[in-house]
Amino acid sequence: MTFAWYGHLKEKGLPLWKAILISWGIAFFEYLLMVPANRAGFASGYNGFQLKITQEVITLIVFSFFAVWYLKEPFQAKYLISFLFIIGAVYFAFKK
Repeated sequence: MTFAWYGHLKEKGLPLWKAILISWGIAFFEYLLMVPANRAGFASGYNGFQLKITQEVITLIVFSFFAVWYLKEPFQAKYLISFLFIIGAVYFAFKK
């Protein structure tokens, strides 16, 4: 999903309608994986909040590598601190 949503940012000459169609094409395959994964997680006892928080953490990790590697953006300490707060949210979401 990261590439579908942000990959077109480097292609400034790409018309918006093409970026949308390409992004939807890429995202379709992720949805083919995410929908069954969420169902399996829910059936295993995770609630919707826990599934979403888990998805966000995975997305942030993937996006961090993508932003540095593909978009060539610098990773700053403030992002690391922000991620640590999100890890705190994960702790509280899964705390019994």
